[in-house]
Amino acid sequence: MNQQITKVTEKPPFDRSSSQDSMDEVSMEDYWTELENIKKSNENRQEDQEVVVVKEPDEGELEEEWLKEAGLSNLFGEAAGDPQESMVFLSTLTRTQAAAVQKRVETVSQTLRKKNKQYQIPDVRDIFAQQRESNDKVPDGTESQSVRTNENKYRGKDDRASSLVVGEKELILLVPEEAPASETDINLEVSFAEQAVSQKESSKEKIQKNRGDDGPLPNFRLPKDKTGTTRIGDLACQDMKKVCYLALIELTALYDVLGVELKQQKAVKIKTKDSGLFGVPLTVLLEQDQRKVSGTRIPLIFQKLISRIEEGGLETEGLLRIPGAATRIKNLCQELEAKFYEGTFNWESVKQHDAASLLKLFIRELPQPLLSVEYLKAFQAVQNLPTKKQQLQALNLLVILLPDANRDTLKALLEFLQRVIDSKEKNKMTAMNVAMVMAPNLFMCHTLGLKSSEQQEFVMAAGTANIMHLLIKYQKLLWTIPKFIVNQVRKQNTENHKKDKKAMKKLLKKMAYDREKYEKQDKTANDADVPQGVIRVQAPHLSKVSMAIQLTEELKASDVLARFLSQESGIVQTLKKGEVFLYEVGGNIGERCLDDDTHMKDLYQLNPNAEWVIKSKPS
Repeated sequence: MNQQITKVTEKPPFDRSSSQDSMDEVSMEDYWTELENIKKSNENRQEDQEVVVVKEPDEGELEEEWLKEAGLSNLFGEAAGDPQESMVFLSTLTRTQAAAVQKRVETVSQTLRKKNKQYQIPDVRDIFAQQRESNDKVPDGTESQSVRTNENKYRGKDDRASSLVVGEKELILLVPEEAPASETDINLEVSFAEQAVSQKESSKEKIQKNRGDDGPLPNFRLPKDKTGTTRIGDLACQDMKKVCYLALIELTALYDVLGVELKQQKAVKIKTKDSGLFGVPLTVLLEQDQRKVSGTRIPLIFQKLISRIEEGGLETEGLLRIPGAATRIKNLCQELEAKFYEGTFNWESVKQHDAASLLKLFIRELPQPLLSVEYLKAFQAVQNLPTKKQQLQALNLLVILLPDANRDTLKALLEFLQRVIDSKEKNKMTAMNVAMVMAPNLFMCHTLGLKSSEQQEFVMAAGTANIMHLLIKYQKLLWTIPKFIVNQVRKQNTENHKKDKKAMKKLLKKMAYDREKYEKQDKTANDADVPQGVIRVQAPHLSKVSMAIQLTEELKASDVLARFLSQESGIVQTLKKGEVFLYEVGGNIGERCLDDDTHMKDLYQLNPNAEWVIKSKPS
């Protein structure tokens, strides 16, 4: 196995800083107890386990794979040459994002030369030259000084992580959650990596972890954005693809700035089942389920296990912590495999603690981790980032990068875990308890064959439990697409539209077409029949009549929907709030579902060529 755990220098092993005294010792015990339960469970099911071989990339392969994942594969290899296809994309990058791309292109170039490959590798310094000459501007056109100003505005006083020293390695630790938490705004308007640079520059020294800070996790919040908050699932597929490219580049830039290594991995050989429930890839499982229930996005067995746990009441003491009997769990697995899809399985025979054990077993036995082979190490590396805010920013980008099936299943899991925590007064399962119990199930994936020393396991326990805690506490923020990335997508779309328009005009000229006639036709319908300061809202699948709405400072998306739903004609009168949504379509965005608090006048000014459409959200 090539899978490795970060090495820790051998010194007196468990030298705790003062902050460790505030750790919930019972919750640490929960971690080790859960780990022991997992080992016993694995012994019982060893014959059923599948194998994933993880390949550590050779020199240059990592960077080459990274460029492919970032949508920049045409910068190298046989297809390389004229990089015009990527010019628009690259022109929208921040300085730190551009540096991350350039670093990887140069590594690939050197590697290919060593291997005597004659592929042309463009010099990206030429591509970024114009950006370096633009008076240090960031993608939205604001001066870099504003990055510092904005970041100072959003910085909270409790943005430091408590720490623990294990040998020479310093860990970020959980802290008691009973103390009053500070409230800190999280800035989504400026690149996270640019914020990190600004923070380092303003402090004039390397960011130091504050060992003495025993404050709880801050209550990070999103400041209201008048143009609306964009969440995962709100954008069209083509724009979401661009978001993922940018998220990978931004994550890499953030890790580069903070001196943390980001290594992707690849599962190169996987022996998996092509049917069944346990040990089946999520995509295969969902294909099976969608034949039963159309549009299913979360495995049916996963949903049913959560439902069964909740039927027993979330007030049960030790819920998730107390395991079911190993032999009974094994028998239940076999019975579920045989009878679940037939609908003949007797769920009354499944005790609540059995259902919880089966849920955790399902997660562990996925052939590839729920957090994905590619990004599991990146999730683990979050613990090495200096501040809680930067840890949250990295997790935000990592959630965006997860495959759809993994992300949707993770979301369902985190929402369930929060419901468990909401009953902590009775079930005695605080956020830290739940984090400690669930961390080994998500991070100690049996298929990767992890072997580690006691010291390494202690590092893993503290670090991954902290990450699990962050995932649970900040889950509502983590499914948000940062505004600076959405703005970069808008800029790319605008530039691509200009190129397409220019090419079309050139074609029409060659065809001796009436250019003046074309330019008149090119004007939007809004320009033709809608007065200034008025938008026309359409609902082509729901109503034949469009609405003309006067823009005001106070008008929100929710007001537009309310006005539409107040109509008493056709299918509209049968609709309810939450069944249809207002979309921004075209202009500098493909398609975007608007949140209720979007101020329409502000958004119109950002995208004056958009159309406004009311429709239901695709399942």
